[in-house]
Amino acid sequence: MIKTAVITDTTAYLAKKTIEELKINTIPLSVNFSDGTYREGMDLTTEAFYQKLEEEEALPTTSQPAIGEFVELFDRLEQEGYTDVVCIHLSAKISGTLQTALSAGEMKEKLNVYGFDSEISCSPQGFYVRSAAKLALEGSSGADILTYLEKQKQQVRAYFMVHDLNHLRRGGRLSGAQAVFGSLLQIKPILHFEEGQIMPFEKVRTEKKALNRMLDLLFDDLKNGHVNEIAVIHANRPEGAENLKVKIQDAYPEANVEISYFGPVIGTHLGPSSLGIGWC
Repeated sequence: MIKTAVITDTTAYLAKKTIEELKINTIPLSVNFSDGTYREGMDLTTEAFYQKLEEEEALPTTSQPAIGEFVELFDRLEQEGYTDVVCIHLSAKISGTLQTALSAGEMKEKLNVYGFDSEISCSPQGFYVRSAAKLALEGSSGADILTYLEKQKQQVRAYFMVHDLNHLRRGGRLSGAQAVFGSLLQIKPILHFEEGQIMPFEKVRTEKKALNRMLDLLFDDLKNGHVNEIAVIHANRPEGAENLKVKIQDAYPEANVEISYFGPVIGTHLGPSSLGIGWC
């Protein structure tokens, strides 16, 4: 009998209740400060991370899980009678986490390990994880879940705006030329993931215009009835996220809107005060 487990990493930033109810397995990524390495969501809360980010001069780095963590998890799942495992991780263009999971899977002869590159992160990654976990609980195979996720990928959208492009530049996630251009002209570019990489979507002059443009993109899809889930995502900026949520629900009272966050690993690259909207 097929029994499928779903694994993701902490950059999906799923609520603890969701993880427990849907039986999702989570592997932590880490943030490296000058005083040590902290596992996301375990050794360092999101609030403590942003506090440390303000206090430290050097930008922290991030690191993926060790292959042994996946092997240990696969061993446990095998003992619990699972036959299939679906691994859903942040974009393979910004982290080697997915490849590490697949390498660990090659060591297991009795488990069918399937990898899915979300080509994104944060709440949009979580959309895939929730879908997969629900299907797994219904008895779907890993192969069938992967087919579903590939179709869902056509519906997932996400746009975000960072307060300071220097975090992306220093972390190697955006070219220096783009960052300097934005800084000099006070441009607030709308960013998105394109083929797994963070890329400019549009350049606008002010934060207000950037946020309104993201709302317009969402509203266009809502008008066409193509939206099931919406997440407003913030980097230590709850008031800004709440304001966006209110604007969405004022325009579409029946919309299902949650507030999520850019945690330590993604916050390292985007910096504080970033805001985004994801939907599917």
